Amino acid sequence: MAVKKHKPVSPGRRHYVSITNEKLSSTHSNPEKALTKGKSYTGGRNHKGKMTVRNIGGGHKRKYRVIDFKRNKDGVPGTVKSIEYDPNRSAYIALINYADGDKRYIIAPDKIQLGDKIMSGKDATPDVGNAMFLSDIPLGSSIHAIEMNPGKGAQLARSAGTYGTMVGREGKYGIIKLPSGEVRRILLTCRATIGTTSNPDHGLQVLGKAGRNRWKGNRPRVRGVAMNPVDHPMGGGEGRASGGHPRSRTGVFAKGQKTRNPKKASSKLIISKRKSKSKK
Repeated sequence: MAVKKHKPVSPGRRHYVSITNEKLSSTHSNPEKALTKGKSYTGGRNHKGKMTVRNIGGGHKRKYRVIDFKRNKDGVPGTVKSIEYDPNRSAYIALINYADGDKRYIIAPDKIQLGDKIMSGKDATPDVGNAMFLSDIPLGSSIHAIEMNPGKGAQLARSAGTYGTMVGREGKYGIIKLPSGEVRRILLTCRATIGTTSNPDHGLQVLGKAGRNRWKGNRPRVRGVAMNPVDHPMGGGEGRASGGHPRSRTGVFAKGQKTRNPKKASSKLIISKRKSKSKK
């Protein structure tokens, strides 16, 4: 997958950088009907109609694709029927036809091809697209769609171009290095998929114009420093005042403020925290 720069035939095209979707199937605009359902939108409003989240509204209508995050079709081989675009996530999805006639969508791994065979469970080999228990995955392997609790379904490393690394094993736990840089213990009875997620160039695209952001359902966002003191803690001041320490509209500090509950039960499973983005 590669990115494409467009000729500046209009102001909106001058800085527009898109992703070439030559690896997607020609039928990607028509998802499997049995695996889709309606998707409703709140516009940032709660059940009383009050706006509780700003900057949300509009956007193109979408259909939700039901994804098999559990990968519990053990011992039944499947074939990759198509690789499709999913408007609800950054990674691509793959339609799998199983030998017993069942069809399911999965997060498409990078470098998977049409016609490839996949498997899940104890009989699976460490090939791209196969779902295995952490107890069976070779050390050093790149994995994605990682479960945090056995049978709950994948929760980690699901977005475009992400992957974790199987670092080691410690008793009943596997040691996983996550995309954030965090190293933590996860039960060996949890599953993960071999390989990295598809669409690694997702972060390189440039929308080029405000309209494309509106198509995604994002409304304009006003900076806090541009508001009045009554509207935001960082508002007010003469001229272009800095606004003080970055914080949210409700006063929660940003840019380095710790928000994790130190009494959280899963803290004992974290070996090293994620790498800090702040400059030292």
